[in-house]
Amino acid sequence: MSTIRRNALKMILATATSLSLGMIGTTAFAATAEDLNKDAAQALQTLYKTNPTAEALSKNARAILVFPKIVKAGLIFGGSYGEGVLTKGGAFNGYFNSVSASWGWQAGAESYGYVVFLMSPKAVKYIEDTKGWEIGVGPTVVVANEGLAKNLSSSTLKDDAYAFIFDQSGLMASLSIEGTKISRIKKAK
Repeated sequence: MSTIRRNALKMILATATSLSLGMIGTTAFAATAEDLNKDAAQALQTLYKTNPTAEALSKNARAILVFPKIVKAGLIFGGSYGEGVLTKGGAFNGYFNSVSASWGWQAGAESYGYVVFLMSPKAVKYIEDTKGWEIGVGPTVVVANEGLAKNLSSSTLKDDAYAFIFDQSGLMASLSIEGTKISRIKKAK
C-alpha cells in the first residue's frame, strides 16, 4: 500500500472516530451542575451496591471524584470523554472532565463510570491546585479490581488514590484510565 493511500486511510479512520465520539459524546455529560450532582450521587450508590469495599473506602477518603458516565469509542484511533464532580465532606466541591485519546488495535464503543477516592491531603491538594491531573503523573492512583478490593482495609491503605470502574456497557476491547487527563470545568447551575 502506498504512503499516500495509507495516510488517506488514517485520516478517514481519525475522522470517523472523531465523528462517532462527537455523536455519542453528547450523552456523556450532564447539561447542568444540578444534573451532574444527581448523576454523581446515583453513580456512587450504584458502585456501593455492587462493591461494599468501595463504600467502606469512602469513609476514609478525604475527597471523592465521581465520573458517572464516560463514553469511549474507537476505530484504530479512539478517545473518551465524561464529566464528573468532586465531593468533600459530602458537599459538591467542583466539576471536572475526564478526557483520553488512544491509538492502536481497537474498535467499538462503550460507556462506564469511575470513582476516584482521594485518600491523602496531597492528592486533594494536587487536584485542586493543578490545571489538570494526568493519571500516571502526580499522586499514585491504584485501579482497584475485585481481587485488590477484597484485600483493602483501613490498615492496608497506603496509596494516594484508589479508582473503581463500574457500570460498563457496550463493546470495546480494552478499558483503562491510564493516560486520562482530568481538568476542572465550570458548570451552569
